[in-house]
This record gives sequence, structure tokens and C-alpha cells, in this order.
Amino acid sequence: MNSGERVSKRGEILENILIESMAAEGKCVARYNNLVVFIAGGAPGDLVNIEVTKIKSHFLEGKVSSFVSYSKNRTTPFCNHFGTCGGCTWQHIDYATQLIYKQQQVADALERIGGLTIPPIKTIIPSQKTQFYRNRLDFTFSANRWLTREELKPPNPPALRGTGQRGDNVGKSFGEPGLGFHIPKMFDKIFEVEKCYLQPDPSNPIRLHVKELAVKNSIPFFDLRKQVGFLRTLTIRTSNENETMVILQVAQNNLDWIQLILDSLHSNFKIDSLNYVINEKRNDTFFDLPIINYKGNQYITESMHMGRDGQLPVSTKIYFRIGPKSFYQTNSEQAFELYKVALTMAGLKGHELVYDLYTGTGTIANFISSRAKRVVGLEYIASAVEDAKANAALNNIHNTEFFAGDIKDLLDENFLSTHGKPDVVVTDPPRAGMHEAVCHMLLKAAPEKIIYVSCNPATQARDLGLLYSAYSVTEIQPVDMFPHTTHVENVVKLEKK
Repeated sequence: MNSGERVSKRGEILENILIESMAAEGKCVARYNNLVVFIAGGAPGDLVNIEVTKIKSHFLEGKVSSFVSYSKNRTTPFCNHFGTCGGCTWQHIDYATQLIYKQQQVADALERIGGLTIPPIKTIIPSQKTQFYRNRLDFTFSANRWLTREELKPPNPPALRGTGQRGDNVGKSFGEPGLGFHIPKMFDKIFEVEKCYLQPDPSNPIRLHVKELAVKNSIPFFDLRKQVGFLRTLTIRTSNENETMVILQVAQNNLDWIQLILDSLHSNFKIDSLNYVINEKRNDTFFDLPIINYKGNQYITESMHMGRDGQLPVSTKIYFRIGPKSFYQTNSEQAFELYKVALTMAGLKGHELVYDLYTGTGTIANFISSRAKRVVGLEYIASAVEDAKANAALNNIHNTEFFAGDIKDLLDENFLSTHGKPDVVVTDPPRAGMHEAVCHMLLKAAPEKIIYVSCNPATQARDLGLLYSAYSVTEIQPVDMFPHTTHVENVVKLEKK
């Protein structure tokens, strides 16, 4: 279809469309007859032909059907699973360009969703590691692994790998066991991971060892649809203290199989915390289930070099014990950068009462405690609060307190009356953002500053809009925690008007 013609039905092809930019969730953006076109696949600078998949009054959606020419901002994906895996979906775009669009994503969210007047956004802090930066991965067993079309129909069809298109996940399940990741938007489709570039060794060797051992000994993999089988998930956690945790999740209490796998792991790898969980539910979540420590410690240890900061000597480290259910930022090095930004924005002088909302295992609360008079952490997961208290004790920190409960119920006028109104609030909620009731209570608490740390600029912008009547946005600092993905962390400083 030539430019100037009206799009009337799905399946029509728009020719010679220039991809201009990236939008949230990784879709590309182009224009056709003054309509915005959201495109699955491609990269900014590509000239493409597009198949229309959705028609709306003010925009179109489509997918790349063929390439006319390729962008200069492209690079060759490093992972063989690119196009099948839903993880590092920006591998085909060079890292410098990724950072540009992540920063733009923050600006678009704050201005368009939040309707905010914002100061210039500081240059995004890049990740020093762009591979092997994660400290946790969760792998899923499948009795019927997903075969890509390349496996089904050799020799390979016209290559899509490297273009940014989702095409390689066209395939089918096959009666063959696999251990890997979910196909995007397919809860029961698991593809076999040969090598993952997200987590450092011994992650890959451990996963491959478990798969080989289970197949050799005919230990049944779980079938997510039929709800039969034994092996469900394998979680591997690593730390910058060179410690490793393994959590094997199984469907029944078959000690022979459990011992076979865990004893073999213990003999072949240095694993500091070896655990298993028996899950007879229909889903793979285990946060409500007991974790059985088989060998080693019940935790591994992460650390942060604090350096010469405030009251801390140059050689001081702060330590965090990470249990099987503990939340900890999955990019340890960038977590340190993120917390430094929050601490700097808070501008603590030593006399302040600080509230740390959604404190998790107390990482931010304990990190900033040396610069505040007292820090009060609130968290809705009770086990995380116990971790937070243990981490404070581990570091001889005595000016933090932690409380468990749903934040919207816990943070009320009675809590403020009992524990004092905060001078500064640091909040780091999950992707869904803060409950509206929490935003309204912050307005009543009226701290001088609010430091809002977010992994989702869209929900952050929504919440800032609720706070905007009493607060001004005075500083914005994006931080890239997850290279080659569409995700970005953002820290905003609010000051009372």
C-alpha cells in the first residue's frame, strides 16, 4: 500500500515505512498518514514493510513483514535464543542507543502520563556489565519442551534472528523433556536453554548438570497442563561474595530422586546453600511453602562497598543475607548505584527520621541508616521483615525498625502518631506502584522530601500526579539495571512546595 491511501483492513501491507523510535514495552514507532504505527520487531532507523494487525481511530499496530534496509544502530545478537526468549529483546540494538530510548521512556511517562512539569533529566547511569549481570534466574522443567521452527524444519528458513522480529518461537511442543524459560505469553511452553548470558557461572553448568542427570535417571519432568511429573523449577542465586544458592522445586516428596540430584550437585559444585521445596499446587510459586535446607547455610551473602561515605570508614562493607524467598535487586552492582542516587537525593544530615516504604529485606533502610537519626521500614511480606532485622543485626545497625503489613493499612495516622512523622520518605514499590491510599497518606504525613525509586516509570508517573498538588519534582535520575531489555529504573526527588 502506498503512502496516502487509507488502511481499511488487517493484513494490508504498508511499504517503505521508516521506524523512528522505540516506545514502552519495546515496540517500535513509525508514522503513516499522520497516524502513529506501533510495530513489533525492527529497530529505529530500519526501513520496513509492515503487515497491519490492528486498526484504531488514532493509531495502527503491525508487524514487520520484510526489511528494505537496516538501521546503522543495529548490532549482532550474542545469544542463540534471541527471537525465541522473551528476555534480552533489545540485543539487536547497540547499547548506547538502548540507553537513549530508556531515558526517553522516562521523559514520556512523566510528561504524558503524569502530566508533570519536570526539570532536565540527568543522563542515565549505564550498567558496567551488559552480560552476566543477574544474581538470580528461575528455570522451568517441561515434559514437552518447545521446539523452534529451526529444529522442526532444517535447513533453516529465511533468517529472522538478528532483526528484532519474533518469529523463531513458531514451533510446537514435543514429547521430550526440557529445562529453560517460558515462551513469551505461553505459560506452558518451555524452550531448552543451551547457554544464558544473564547470570555468571556456575549457573549454566549447574542447569546443564541437573538436566543431564535427570534424563539419564529417567526422573520425570513436570507437565504443566496435565499436572503430572516430578521436577518443576530450578532457581539459582549467586552473589558478589562468590556464593551460590540452589532451590529445587519438586511435585512430590520422593527422597530418592531429591537426594540423587542434590547429592550430585553437592559433589560437583561449590554450593553454599542447597535447598528444595515440595509443591503440590497447580502453580510454581513457593513463597507460601516451607523451604527445606538440604546442605549448607539457609542463606547466601551479598555485600556493598560503602567507601568513604559520611560516618563510614574507607574499608567498610555492608552485608545482606539473602534467603530463598528474599527480594534483592537482581543486578547487584547497579543496585549500589541506585541506592547511592537515593541517598544523595535524600541529602540527609544526621537528624532526620526517614520512612522506607516497601523496604523488602531492608536494603535501602540499612544502606542509608548511617546518615539518619532513625529509619523506619515498612514491608508487606513478613519473612522479608525478618530478613531486614537480621541484616541490621549483621551490620551492627541499631537505628532501624521494621514493620510488616499491607502498606495501605499499616501507614495510617495512628502509625504516624506512634512512630513520628517522617522528615524524608524513600519509597521503592513493586511495578504496580503505590496504592492510592498510600499516596494520600504521604500527603498527610507531609515529609520535606520524598525519594521515589521505581522499576516502572508509567506507574511512578501516575503516583507522582497524585502527589503533585503538594510537591515539586526537582531531580530525576534514570538507572539502567537490565541491559538489552526494555526495563529502566528511575529515581525522582520530590520537595514540598
